[in-house]
Amino acid sequence: MSLSAFAPVSPAELEARLRLHRLPELGPVRFKKLLEAFGSASKAISAPASAWRSLGLPLACAEARRSSEIRDGASHALAWLERPGQHLLMWDQPDYPALLAEISDAPPLLFVAGDPGILEKPQLAMVGSRRASRPGMDTAAAFSRSLAGAGFVITSGLALGIDAAAHQAALDVGGRTVGVLGTGLEKFYPQRNRRLADAMIASGSAVLSEFPLDAGPTASNFPRRNRIISGLSLGVLVVEASVASGSLITARLAAEQGREVYAIPGSIHHPGAKGCHQLIRDGAVLVETIEHILEALRGWQQLPLSTATPSVTHPLLMLLHAAPHTSEALSASSGWALPKVLAALTELEMDGRAVCESGRWFARVS
Repeated sequence: MSLSAFAPVSPAELEARLRLHRLPELGPVRFKKLLEAFGSASKAISAPASAWRSLGLPLACAEARRSSEIRDGASHALAWLERPGQHLLMWDQPDYPALLAEISDAPPLLFVAGDPGILEKPQLAMVGSRRASRPGMDTAAAFSRSLAGAGFVITSGLALGIDAAAHQAALDVGGRTVGVLGTGLEKFYPQRNRRLADAMIASGSAVLSEFPLDAGPTASNFPRRNRIISGLSLGVLVVEASVASGSLITARLAAEQGREVYAIPGSIHHPGAKGCHQLIRDGAVLVETIEHILEALRGWQQLPLSTATPSVTHPLLMLLHAAPHTSEALSASSGWALPKVLAALTELEMDGRAVCESGRWFARVS
């Protein structure tokens, strides 16, 4: 989709979307169904209840949309967005993460605290047990430091254990990291990682959620957020996980979304290794060093360069010299798959030949 295809969202439409987003039983699929049926959230909000029922939507949805609670929640979200460093990304706008937009149930709205621009950069997800062993935590930290140092944004769920170790290690080497919450941004959970989240936001990283700001920690929300962790990323690295771990849900979603799945093996006597061994039997890439991940991604980095001077003739740089592009627009213009574009942009950024600002990529003039 080119930038010209995006229509800006008016203040009234934004308020209507925030109201729709708060409705009970209205997930991403029904949200998009309403927008497609009525043409806008504003029209959906004012349509008769019978029109909603004809789309197969629950009565509770249609009845709640005009309630004071729904209106107040939307007003509160608008006030939250007025504050610096607090953003809302919408699935039909140019600043929405292009790789996430490819998944079938992409969240229509994403609340972001921190720098939303890093969501356009190539991300690798790192997940694992909340009750990780000390060696597992050390392994997660070592891989996160190396991957962040190689230019990848480290994405995880800000849970205890492996998630927290991965986020912290990325910060320790001056890297960027993204935390995806299973609650609203104002109902932070787990509280023990609140300071880590604040440090991420303060250092130019980001914390985000698809849930309304005041959504509390309900059990079903945590598996649901896993599709965002994998959807934002080129691949998912599982560090330590039991067979019943939620990390295996993230890995399964990653495979369904066409992302790479990597797993670090462990001792056959350690219950926390059994989930990783299961993933390897199911076809995940067995990983012992960061090189195994970089090799698996290198298929996207074999770029057809012409025989002239390489500094100008990289195909993506030629497009960027003509005009700034989002990664999605580069994919459309070059005919390359989005993961290949993102991997190539990482290389160009590390070489100092391209830079990402506000979700758009620019060629750096040497």
